[in-house]
Amino acid sequence: MRSPQQILADSAVIAVVGASRDPRKAAHSVPLQMQRYGWRIIPVNPTVDELFGERVYRSLADIPHPVDLVDVFRPAEDAVEVVREAVAIGVPAVWLQLGIVSPEARRVAEEAGVDYVEDRCLVVERAAAGLNRQPPR
Repeated sequence: MRSPQQILADSAVIAVVGASRDPRKAAHSVPLQMQRYGWRIIPVNPTVDELFGERVYRSLADIPHPVDLVDVFRPAEDAVEVVREAVAIGVPAVWLQLGIVSPEARRVAEEAGVDYVEDRCLVVERAAAGLNRQPPR
């Protein structure tokens, strides 16, 4: 299994399940920050059409191109289903944001051979590792 920093370094396209249009929420600020540092963010939210200048998809299965990482901003009880959907589309890694922990989601990911991170923040890990996909704008 890759470390969180290695997963980020290897990923270019991140699908964010539960991305929010509310700028006060981490589900908005974290993906926006990752986008600023060069990752392509694909928002997944059934109630919004566009976020971060990108088309929003209703589900992971609706995304028409490969995704390197699925980032989850949903309650722990929803994480298992999100991980199953990520496995179904062949995503190599799943990341549950800070405060989200699910032993069952971990089991599903590990059984499928998918790298799994939980209870950690993409932005914190990106900064700690000094990772950039491009200079910040």
